[in-house]
Amino acid sequence: MKLIEGGVCAAKGFKASGVHCGIRKNKTKRDIALIVSEKKANAAAVYTTNLVKGAPLLVTKSHISDGYAQAIICNSGNANTCNANGIEVAEQMSALLASELGISEKDVVVASTGVIGQPLNLEPIANGIPSLVKELKADGTDNAAEGIMTTDTVKKIVAVEFEIGGKTCRIGGIAKGSGMIHPNMATMLVFITSDVAISTPMLQKALSFDIQNTFNMVSVDGDTSTNDMVTILANGLAGNKEITEENEDYKIFMEALNTVMVQLCRLIAGDGEGATKLLECKVDGAKDIKTAKTVAKSVICSSLLKAAMFGADANWGRVLCAIGYSGADVDVNKIDVSFKSIKGEIAVCKNGAGVEFSEEIAKEILLEKEIDILISLNSGEASSVAWGCDLTYDYVKINGDYRT
Repeated sequence: MKLIEGGVCAAKGFKASGVHCGIRKNKTKRDIALIVSEKKANAAAVYTTNLVKGAPLLVTKSHISDGYAQAIICNSGNANTCNANGIEVAEQMSALLASELGISEKDVVVASTGVIGQPLNLEPIANGIPSLVKELKADGTDNAAEGIMTTDTVKKIVAVEFEIGGKTCRIGGIAKGSGMIHPNMATMLVFITSDVAISTPMLQKALSFDIQNTFNMVSVDGDTSTNDMVTILANGLAGNKEITEENEDYKIFMEALNTVMVQLCRLIAGDGEGATKLLECKVDGAKDIKTAKTVAKSVICSSLLKAAMFGADANWGRVLCAIGYSGADVDVNKIDVSFKSIKGEIAVCKNGAGVEFSEEIAKEILLEKEIDILISLNSGEASSVAWGCDLTYDYVKINGDYRT
């Protein structure tokens, strides 16, 4: 298995595009994206648990209820959420695209991201769809990735290549997410493509399982968006024997999917609004997986810990504090904590108590852009990982006037 270029266009039979249609005032910024499979694909998705859901999620859920889709369209700059005519707008987006592509509107996944509660004008989307379809390319991932960005500062693109039954297979993905990131399946959208032949039930099973260890373990600011959605299309053009059960081929597919998902998690967390550092919290020695996940997520969500990481302050007491209020059943007298980066690793806590360490060396370690927070609970064999970022002045600046 290896990482490759191409993103959502890496898999056979997929093209993508992204254009400026006029939702955004800035004409240099693409604000709508499209991904299309040359044939109808098996489809699966997971959605936000927020009770307030964007209309596109409801429409998409209905459209792929038969297990199939062929195209994904997503606009940015203005989320189609909390609008009286939201369902109608999402359905019209689907119908307009379907007509231009010559496919059924029921085979369209529709998504939207941006400001919540502001009416979405369909006119620029309708005017932009013809050029969006015309611009479809086998190397169009970059444009599509840009078209779904809001406060993101970097495009989030990943693809892997692997073999199943002697056939070369690929999975690729793009994502957007910088703020409102605390998925419970942020504003987070992820679109994944694959040429693997896999049945819809197994595709949904793979996605739903992997989400629990990847995107549900990411947090930038603790806000669960109304628009979170992860969708995957698999068109079977790799030519492998269709995966219909949990066999060796399914395990290979799961490994590849997880590789893509973890990389996208890291990209989302590292690009948190105003962030300067990617934080990865690794917990081991837990008595069970639930405990490991609870501890990792609590630490990565701690505003005080995030602020300390911004300041390169080895304030390990904030780690124990977050573990203490997490609700996890742990023996605090067994907990070890270390901080690690490319500059080295330093132990700061042993058996729930502080140990002597050099503040100068600790600061040097914590000044790096990627920081590992290593926690050993020393009470079992289970482990988990969570991803987040530091909390900076710029987060408040960005969100203080985001709408206006």
